[in-house]
Amino acid sequence: MLKLHDFISKVILDLIDWFYPIFKKMMPLKTFRYAACGGANTILDITLFFVSYNFILQKQFIHLSWLTISPHIASFIISFCITFPIGFYLSRYVVFQETTVTKSKQLMKYFIVVLGCVLLNYGFLKLFVDYFGWYPTMAKIATTFFVVIFSYSSQKNFTFKSADKTKD
Repeated sequence: MLKLHDFISKVILDLIDWFYPIFKKMMPLKTFRYAACGGANTILDITLFFVSYNFILQKQFIHLSWLTISPHIASFIISFCITFPIGFYLSRYVVFQETTVTKSKQLMKYFIVVLGCVLLNYGFLKLFVDYFGWYPTMAKIATTFFVVIFSYSSQKNFTFKSADKTKD
């Protein structure tokens, strides 16, 4: 019997692979799948950031009894809580399927890499918004450029590293 995640993965793969012939001369299939999944998750992330910042938080600081969180950092946290599990699912079941590492070990490795991405996001958002005065959504888009490069390299070579590197 086909599991739900197998069915969802197949539908996503079929959709992505349908577009691949257009890009076949430019990149390998795995890179295209990563770009498609990562691109979709990135668009979701930026959209959630924008909606959180402008409409949910209404550009207001979050005051806790012991901490105040700026609206752009709180928006990042909200979007992260949604895109983290989606990103792991897409990486494990769509992009890097050939791995032999257990799901729990991959999740831990994925979390470590994502922690690096969180630190990069936080650092670049603080730099771009608080020091350079950029609009938060534009800062998030610029930040994403650096984070994607780090994330792809780390996920490919650490989290979802395959035993047979010739498949890349």
